[in-house]
Amino acid sequence: MFDLTITLQENKDLPLYEQLYRAIVRQIQAGELKAGEKLPSKRFLCQHLTISHSTVETAYGLLMAEGYIESLPRACYRVCEIIPMKRVADHSVAESEEEKEVKQKRPGRQQQLPEEKAPGLSFSTGAVDTKIFPYASWAKIYKEVIYQNPQLLQRGDAQGDWAFRQTLSLFLQEYRGVRCHARQIVVGAGMEYLLDLLLQLFPHGSRVALEDPGYSTAYRVVQSGGKIPVSIPLDEQGMDVGRLQRVGADLAYVTPSHQFPMGITMPAGRRSQLLEWADTQGAWIIEDDYDSEFRYRSRPISAMQGMDHAGRVVYIGTFSRSIAPSIRAAYMVLPEPLLEAFQKRFGRQASTISRFEQHALERFIRQGLYLRHLRRSTNVYKKRMLTLKEKLMQIAPNGYVSGEEAGLHLLFHIPGVRETDVVLAAARRGLSVHGLSEYCHSQSVSKQEAVLVLGFAGLQETEMDQAVNILQQSITCG
Repeated sequence: MFDLTITLQENKDLPLYEQLYRAIVRQIQAGELKAGEKLPSKRFLCQHLTISHSTVETAYGLLMAEGYIESLPRACYRVCEIIPMKRVADHSVAESEEEKEVKQKRPGRQQQLPEEKAPGLSFSTGAVDTKIFPYASWAKIYKEVIYQNPQLLQRGDAQGDWAFRQTLSLFLQEYRGVRCHARQIVVGAGMEYLLDLLLQLFPHGSRVALEDPGYSTAYRVVQSGGKIPVSIPLDEQGMDVGRLQRVGADLAYVTPSHQFPMGITMPAGRRSQLLEWADTQGAWIIEDDYDSEFRYRSRPISAMQGMDHAGRVVYIGTFSRSIAPSIRAAYMVLPEPLLEAFQKRFGRQASTISRFEQHALERFIRQGLYLRHLRRSTNVYKKRMLTLKEKLMQIAPNGYVSGEEAGLHLLFHIPGVRETDVVLAAARRGLSVHGLSEYCHSQSVSKQEAVLVLGFAGLQETEMDQAVNILQQSITCG
């Protein structure tokens, strides 16, 4: 039954809609709100809680976007099927006294808010717009760090400098819903590097479930690390848990916030099924928070790790997409058993990220500049996505676009055209473009239509016009 005693506070750091959203999520995850149960109408909640219609509208919108509730006729809402998360012993690391002191001294809520491009035109999914890089603020911070901290020339902590991990943990808690402390964080030079370290903590021959179609680099890292990759097909909600339960995997690697390349956002119901699988099987989930920063119809979806109360999720993220690929700063949050194993095996190694860069990032985040940069980048990329979508509809009226609600790429479906023909024809004209089949490992794609995976972040307006023109010629003329 819906708890009508929800208390919202005007003077809290969190806006009212976020407080209401989190309160309802807690009730659903705890099983207090059952699947199929109707929620109060928006008008009733406005009157009962003495809040505005827009507050309730926004909270319900977030719940729908994350798959917690669904809309019914006559403006009604009901709870979706979610597996209640069991509250077991907390497997996260106890908060240190230093972290408590940082939180107490922390100022008010932060302000609301390049990898060199290859020659030729490309719908690259790895490029970003280097023109929106915050050159001035980054240069100022980096200069301050270098001249004010000569001790950073000394060897640093294997997991990354403490100050950087403290600020990062607070940011992840507040803006990604991650349940973590600074001691759990390991920083390293890129997601692939951290994934390789993580897999070394598991026995040779461990079976790793991977999304199909999915991120090819993850397959390569799994194989090179002596583990067995197991392809799991996707449905409209992400990795097929039914198939996962039958393959005997020890780990599952997923991208729930924005699946690559399909662009699926995994709803809460599917996330809870994955978490139950890991808990009951004693397995682990690697959550790659790929492209989580860029959403164009709602605010970023909270990380799945925040739903995990059994300590079975390893959370991995990176700054390569949100700032620049050349900033090879990635991080992972390890549950207690894996943290102990990591410290025993790698605790004496040096961090692979420059200490100067770590401290520059720490200030960049703490001073609110990172959030400001994310706001600006999201606005730029949203306009670019809409422009590309409009142009694509003009060159192929029978085509359609999917996966464009988030991230820095979209899928362009062209019925009646062979994918390989388009890709090869574009290459002959100097345009690099990838088809969906390149990311399929055991699954096959439809031969009745071409599906192109088009990155748009690195294309300026004139380049986009040229690229789309070449694409049109490749579709119509071959």
